[in-house]
Amino acid sequence: MSAIRKLRSALFFALTVCALTPSATSARLMEGVYFTPRITASSVPMDLNGVGLKTVWKFYKVSVAALYLGEGVEPDAVLGDVPKRLEIEYFHPITARDFVTLTRKLLRENVDHQTLDQLQPRIDLFNSLYRDVKPGDRYALTYTPGKGTVLELNGTEMGVIEGHDFASAVFAMWFGPKPLSLSLKTALLGMAENASLSFSTEASRGSRVLAAARNDSSRAAC
Repeated sequence: MSAIRKLRSALFFALTVCALTPSATSARLMEGVYFTPRITASSVPMDLNGVGLKTVWKFYKVSVAALYLGEGVEPDAVLGDVPKRLEIEYFHPITARDFVTLTRKLLRENVDHQTLDQLQPRIDLFNSLYRDVKPGDRYALTYTPGKGTVLELNGTEMGVIEGHDFASAVFAMWFGPKPLSLSLKTALLGMAENASLSFSTEASRGSRVLAAARNDSSRAAC
């Protein structure tokens, strides 16, 4: 193969890999829903950690969600006393009653009975904050150490529940041992990134091939 042909092949390979490689922009857009890469809540900056899709029966799309974590916070510390924010945008109407029913179920499955008893007054207060949602509405759940857990609907604050113990319990609905969706939990925690790793490996290989082809081309021109 001539040096020019090698260069063309290497260029095509490298451009193809770049097109396939997940980018920060594509990671923030899912099912037409955009999540900003960085937010500030209660003067605390947080970065987008992961985005995921919640489905039922694998084809019925319910919502998309994004997890934000404070600077330097590792995903495996999501239930700790650390800044975090979960944003969820819905594709279908859901009633406040349905939210309450699901919250009670998930808390029972992820929090021990003694802790639930201690948290019950705050859980009741939290459940009273729910409102019906329609397609396009977005709930946000933000925990900031020292302030508590803030529930927002479309940017409007619905209420604040104090305590790291409460935050740990409520976020366990998505990140506990029996989460709402295991695939969603995996995506939000950024654990489904093997594809990104393989893409990076191929991109590196493409760069090496391109460099080699350039060297061959230079030598042929001498």
